[in-house]
Amino acid sequence: QLQLVESGGGLVQSGGSLRLSCAGSRNTLDYYAVAWFRQAPGKEREGISCIGGSNGKTYYADSVKGRFTISRDNHKNTVWLQMNSLKTEDTAVYYCAASKVAWNPASQDKLYDYWGQGTQVTVSS
Repeated sequence: QLQLVESGGGLVQSGGSLRLSCAGSRNTLDYYAVAWFRQAPGKEREGISCIGGSNGKTYYADSVKGRFTISRDNHKNTVWLQMNSLKTEDTAVYYCAASKVAWNPASQDKLYDYWGQGTQVTVSS
């Protein structure tokens, strides 16, 4: 059973940066696409980015494109989400998730099998 643990959330001012980490419990994370989702209070969950397991192909939702960068190091079983130029509307709980079959987190979120517990990101004005 793959377990995922997010870290790196916190409070930051608008325009600032944070880097989220998603660590996998097994040395097989490279078999999985890993995605980042977020959910703000009163809003639906949003799939914002993902990265392929072996090919490193990336996807970004329009809401974060140009500001966020996803990357991974399979030797470290870790995926990162570098978040720059943060806005107040980025405030949410951020989750990472993994799947062997899914890709686009915006349309295939239900195919992501393994989820972390989430980390809070709060952007103040």
